[in-house]
Amino acid sequence: MSAQNSSKNFPRSFSKTPGEAALKFRPHHFLCSLGFQGKGYSDEFTANMTRIVDQGLRAPKGEATDIVVVRNTDDICAPCPKRRGLRCSNQDGIEKLDKAHLRALGLSYNERLTWGDALDLIKQRISPGGLQIICAGCQWLEYGMCETAVQKLHTERAPSPPEDFEGP
Repeated sequence: MSAQNSSKNFPRSFSKTPGEAALKFRPHHFLCSLGFQGKGYSDEFTANMTRIVDQGLRAPKGEATDIVVVRNTDDICAPCPKRRGLRCSNQDGIEKLDKAHLRALGLSYNERLTWGDALDLIKQRISPGGLQIICAGCQWLEYGMCETAVQKLHTERAPSPPEDFEGP
């Protein structure tokens, strides 16, 4: 994708094409993306999340989107009014969320996976009702959007075949 992206396009690092840069996610943004329902910290933030999640991850072939787990601000944070360079105005709280999500999902910084892999991990490792601990301190927790999305993932997503499955 060209470096001349307008605000109506995906962030430059958004990619479904092999060889292009992966989408960058802080650990807690996997569950944020799963639960996203069109609300955010500002109009610009919400528009960016909509492009990444609704027009990207949830679009046809969105599960093939490559994502790299990062320690600092990411593609979702780009227009956030709380962003302070590579950090957040609530950096301590965000780091606690990120550490809890790394543990819960079994992820590591700099790890690469697809959105489909992330959905499988969430389904395997996050039980409905489990967000009260993992997401403690998140201002969005009380709205229940992420909890509803986790429950829906558990009821609607088919199990993934084993890694060594070669098909019929």
